[in-house]
Amino acid sequence: QVQLVESGGGSVQPGGSLRLSCASFGYTYSTWCVAWFRQAPGKEREGVAAISSDGSISYADSVKGRFTISQDNGKNTLYLQMNSLKPEDTAVYYCAASYWVMTAIQALGSSNDFGYWGQGTQVTVSS
Repeated sequence: QVQLVESGGGSVQPGGSLRLSCASFGYTYSTWCVAWFRQAPGKEREGVAAISSDGSISYADSVKGRFTISQDNGKNTLYLQMNSLKPEDTAVYYCAASYWVMTAIQALGSSNDFGYWGQGTQVTVSS
């Protein structure tokens, strides 16, 4: 059974940094498309960053240059390093995995194609 377990959320002041982790159990990250999504109160879920099964990476325009997605295949862990955080980054962040073949850009707009999700972790950016 596939399980995704997230950690690393919290509260931080604007300009601060956080690193989210997502450990996978039951499959190997390197063969699937993986991504981070977020959902703020009253807003739709949006794709933040994704890695396709061929290793290509894509980011939402709102986080380019500030967030970095990476994966440690040996540890079966996905990461999201978030720097220069802004209040508008406040949301519940979810990691997700899909066995469907898609590009990283497609992945950001295809949350319905992800069948496996972490439990979500709250990130709050506030002074």
